Amino acid sequence: MFNAKVYTERRNRLRAQLGSGLILIPGNAEASYNYPANTYHFRQDSNFLYFFGLDHPDLAGVIDIDENKDYIFGNDVDMDDIIWMGPQPLMSDQAAKAGVENTAPLNALSDFINNAKSKGRKIHYVPPYRGETYMQLENLLGLPVSEIKNNVSVELIRAIVKLREIKDEYEIAEIEKAVDIAYQMHTTSMKMAKPGVVEREIAGAIEGISLAKGGPVSFPIILSIHGETLHNHYHGNILKEGRMMVTDAGAETTMHYSSDITRTVPVGGKFSPRQKDIYEIVLQANKKTIDATKPGIPNKELHLMAAGIIATGLKDLGLMKGNVQDIVSEGAHAMFFPHGLGHMMGLDVHDMEGLGENYVGYDDEIKRSDQFGTAFLRLGKRHKPGFVFTIEPGIYFIPALIDLWKKEGKFTDFINYDKVESFKDFGGIRIEDDILVTETGYKVLGKPIPKTVAEVEETMRK
Repeated sequence: MFNAKVYTERRNRLRAQLGSGLILIPGNAEASYNYPANTYHFRQDSNFLYFFGLDHPDLAGVIDIDENKDYIFGNDVDMDDIIWMGPQPLMSDQAAKAGVENTAPLNALSDFINNAKSKGRKIHYVPPYRGETYMQLENLLGLPVSEIKNNVSVELIRAIVKLREIKDEYEIAEIEKAVDIAYQMHTTSMKMAKPGVVEREIAGAIEGISLAKGGPVSFPIILSIHGETLHNHYHGNILKEGRMMVTDAGAETTMHYSSDITRTVPVGGKFSPRQKDIYEIVLQANKKTIDATKPGIPNKELHLMAAGIIATGLKDLGLMKGNVQDIVSEGAHAMFFPHGLGHMMGLDVHDMEGLGENYVGYDDEIKRSDQFGTAFLRLGKRHKPGFVFTIEPGIYFIPALIDLWKKEGKFTDFINYDKVESFKDFGGIRIEDDILVTETGYKVLGKPIPKTVAEVEETMRK
């Protein structure tokens, strides 16, 4: 945990954003995966971690705005717990580490909430994402499950986003730790990418690095020679010479801060001329948009910059044609770049996504596009110092999408379908880094992970 003062200040800043009432922040419960006692590795709710810091199941936090008091509801352990888990500190001692003086058993939460409701006080809560939390809120609030999401506090959502989107020095240090773990994961992946290796051997090895160095991976590893499938979690392919292998993977620290890095390498360690041509376009999109990062620039502008670089490069190779500005404005580039440039990152690898992407990534000034490709941009609003986000352009040759658009005669003024046909066996390339927006520009977080052609080939040679 951070110092207790950090959590107290966070709760006080949140309290100041809202007018009155109670803020209810449930922690997570254990989740079983094939029978009750066999549970997934526990992961605490990120909002609970941010404001209360305690990292074990069956807790709830309450911030009383009107009375200027904070509460943690949770049970002290009994002898059965001690037999299986060992001695545990009292709830009052744990709460003190988060700067909270008031504790009560978890079953007292219902009476506490009912008392507040009887006085007409507003109960602020954010959208749940687990079934157990839906049921808990149903019991506490007296709302049917179907109405839980309809009664969330937009005021609280906006306030949490305003606080969590700006990372403090402690958070940035944790994220850098996570990126440094990812350095070891990705350089190991590069060195293992040899013909005859099964993808799961590499995926398993790099997940083990994350577990050994900090915590679990920050999301299920994406590792495949079929990189044209953007989130490809299948790891059963055998690596073959002539294929590219995408590895999109990150780690969590012991404090649960995330990294998210992607590298794409040639199986066997040497780029072919065709692979190098496409790779260099993606690399330029990655590097130039990073260089353009600064406070005040909309991330949507960086996304469109990347789209223009990709369209220009593909036009130079004869895969696209026509005016580049028209290509991007019409959305023809999305044949090859069908996702957004990046997303917020922190305690969640897609930070705060459970609160609603549009609250996190957009605002009254910058709205989400409805155009294919750009519509998937998770972060569009202007950057501020303290933002941590990803820049991850890519080029993909998706046979089903190529066939569909060709059949529909779509963007024939911009796409050279005859030449694109010869790339349907190519796969995909993505290059991703984690970026901090500073007062004057940017910082690429963590130890630099090889990404130029020369760096990748040298690392794989070793």
